[in-house]
Amino acid sequence: MKTIDIIVPVYNEERFLEDVIRILEETDFCGLEKNLIFVNDCSTDSSKEILEKYPQYKVLNHTKNLGKGAAVATGIKNSSSDIVVIQDADLEYNPKDYQSILPYIINNEADVVYGSRLATANVKSSFIILSFLANKFLTFLTNILYNCKITDMETCYKAFKRDIIKDINIKSHRYDFEVEITAKIAKKGIKIIEIPISYQSRSYKEGKKISWKDGIHAVFALFYYRFFN
Repeated sequence: MKTIDIIVPVYNEERFLEDVIRILEETDFCGLEKNLIFVNDCSTDSSKEILEKYPQYKVLNHTKNLGKGAAVATGIKNSSSDIVVIQDADLEYNPKDYQSILPYIINNEADVVYGSRLATANVKSSFIILSFLANKFLTFLTNILYNCKITDMETCYKAFKRDIIKDINIKSHRYDFEVEITAKIAKKGIKIIEIPISYQSRSYKEGKKISWKDGIHAVFALFYYRFFN
């Protein structure tokens, strides 16, 4: 039986963390044997203490806050399963959507599959409007620069064969790691398949951390990885 590593970057997610763990435990990942890898990015709330209540899972702790990209990179370096996926430690994404994504990898129809939030009808209602416009623009720029045909470059839901992702050295520490992964996959000539997924954005009051500065970093990263790396 194939196995799957579910990488969960965590930074100050005490409000949602136990619910996310419960949902991940209850969700069937297409019959795959699942391994949960939590990367605590030096949380200042009770996230670390919550994770200590689950010794059956791999928990990795950063000694200082490095950013989501660095947390994902740590998770990937410590992964060993056939398939690797990413899950945010909040309730914006529904893990059940991986049931639509994973068959493409399990059946060797794809090496990389993205869950697209922007490929569904009435998607605007699920987004903060500025985030929606930023995602559309960044994806448009990605398609031009890297000759892609995707709808949601910034999605969290990315599934990989481990042989693909282990060879990608993620240098980005913040949210521009989404750009870096997509850019390096595209430059390798690997086709990205997209599957529509559900999405319900949380507000900044609820703990959303990405900001307009991350959008600017993403634009610079798109050009950097296209022309200079």
